[in-house]
Amino acid sequence: MISFNLKNHTLRPIGLDIGHHSIKMIQLATNGETISVHAAEEARLDIDTNEDEQTQRSIITTAIKRMLNKGGFYGKNTISCLPSGDLKITSLRLTEAESQKTEQVLKREVIQRFGLDPEKDAMDYIVAGSVRQGDEMKNELVLFATGNEIIKNHIDMIEQAGLRPVSIDIIPCALFRNFERSLRRQEDRENAVVFVDIGSSYTTIVFGRGREICFVKQIKIGAGNFDCEIAAKLGITGREAEVLRKELQNEANQSTENIDASTRQGMVDAISKVGGELAKEISLCLRYYSVTFRGKRIERAVFTGGGSYDKILLDIMKRQLAIGIEIAQPLRGCDIPNEKINPDIYNDRNGLLCEWAIAVGLSLKGWHEVERCRKELCSRA
Repeated sequence: MISFNLKNHTLRPIGLDIGHHSIKMIQLATNGETISVHAAEEARLDIDTNEDEQTQRSIITTAIKRMLNKGGFYGKNTISCLPSGDLKITSLRLTEAESQKTEQVLKREVIQRFGLDPEKDAMDYIVAGSVRQGDEMKNELVLFATGNEIIKNHIDMIEQAGLRPVSIDIIPCALFRNFERSLRRQEDRENAVVFVDIGSSYTTIVFGRGREICFVKQIKIGAGNFDCEIAAKLGITGREAEVLRKELQNEANQSTENIDASTRQGMVDAISKVGGELAKEISLCLRYYSVTFRGKRIERAVFTGGGSYDKILLDIMKRQLAIGIEIAQPLRGCDIPNEKINPDIYNDRNGLLCEWAIAVGLSLKGWHEVERCRKELCSRA
């Protein structure tokens, strides 16, 4: 067990990732570039989609309180993220003249595309880079927006759970933050990589080049779609399909065969069908990127999220995307005391823990800026 000396280590806020079927909470400690896991908890959510919003919120807050009461976390400062379904995302191009009045242009886009009120609802954007359109150079932007009521309700839920929200992030930024942490060599900073987070209801795609995000896309296909297709194919419930799919994943990891041949083939057919649809959507994103940012070829795709453990799905991606495929390891290089991560989970997932990418990215929010300032001060000393 690690005993942290708080004079040397800085405890980060708790990264809180509330998914459709589980909650992950992690608190990291940093010492320069060294990162350690101070506390981590995971809880499954058994929420019926037919239940009203207040009941669902009660289940979530109760689970968070239970996780906090285990006593491993220090303080209550928390960084969470909005669910994918509550976030509006679009890419747009501005001429040089429009770029001089970016705020006005984006406000108009928020009204026309999303039906939101820019005066009270939230919006932000990132500059993805310069692109050539015909004979003209334009600035590519990624616009994010959400309703003010959504943010207020999210904050209320976090506070009801006994936590203190200090920031609200979005999944694409939290996901990319893990990649930014791993940039060491100059060639790493120049390569373009696509990150694919397969959540329960949505798949989030983030294209990164160096330390910048240059394209974001949300696709309404997730692990839940695999379970629905398996359930329909085999005539079972969605919950039973989820259990079977995870058993199939364990078979692939442990080289065993506990599922009968007929059931297995039905699952393979179901996963292949949904996986093919997802691969097609990702291919369209790759094509858009290659046309928009000419000369910036994508070398590899890094998969995160619970859906990334399906070997059948990854094989489909390898065949259809024609780029390198790998599973993320968001805690690689971190010091993880044995008692911080459930050993059964760690072993079942070969120590990859790729579904923790969002929570880790949330806890690290702001750390890069602090670390860069520290390095600048050290270089001047």
